[in-house]
Amino acid sequence: MRLRRKAADPTVEDAGDEATGTEAPEATGNPVTDPTTGPTAGPFDADDIPDDGVARLDLGSLLVAPADDRELRVQVDEQSGEVRAVLLADDAGALELRAFAAPRNGDLWSEIRPQIAADAARRGGTATEREGRFGTELVCEVQLTRADGVTGTQTSRVIGINGPRWLLRATLLGDPARDPEAAEAWESAIAQVAVRRGAHAMPVGEQLPLSLPEGATPRAVSTS
Repeated sequence: MRLRRKAADPTVEDAGDEATGTEAPEATGNPVTDPTTGPTAGPFDADDIPDDGVARLDLGSLLVAPADDRELRVQVDEQSGEVRAVLLADDAGALELRAFAAPRNGDLWSEIRPQIAADAARRGGTATEREGRFGTELVCEVQLTRADGVTGTQTSRVIGINGPRWLLRATLLGDPARDPEAAEAWESAIAQVAVRRGAHAMPVGEQLPLSLPEGATPRAVSTS
């Protein structure tokens, strides 16, 4: 596993604005439940990680399990220098992970799905709902023009998982998005993620802060 720093890339940029509002700082300890595999399935709240023997890398609001066959990268805003997303990637595709503040009770994912779909439509694309391992997800197809002038279609699967006062948004790109039936290993990576919400108050929909692990010296990579 190599930790790399990745500059902002329009092919994995945020799709749609988040809902706004405020919520109180009290924390809850409710476990995240995957309806297909029971209450011990992930993703997990950081306070409720099971003793599963998985070594997770601490990236602030996200604790991510590295994999030998995927490279762990961070996406950095070039202007602010802030870490905006965590990515697991190989030659076939990528998984982008972000977490957001959510209300104590409610379904933030259902609220923002129409916003993501509307954003895809504004860019001349489509967004179709389907049922997957983690519930309702979106399959988006948008036309993009690369830096070399070649135009193509980007397919992404956007998965949202409501947790205790947080929303984990996982976006699959490349082969895992185009062939959902063959994405089991990528979905398993999502299920191993833990989210650290923190006890402080934040506006609903605000992204939870990410950070590099102590002592990390990421190397810049090309976005072309």
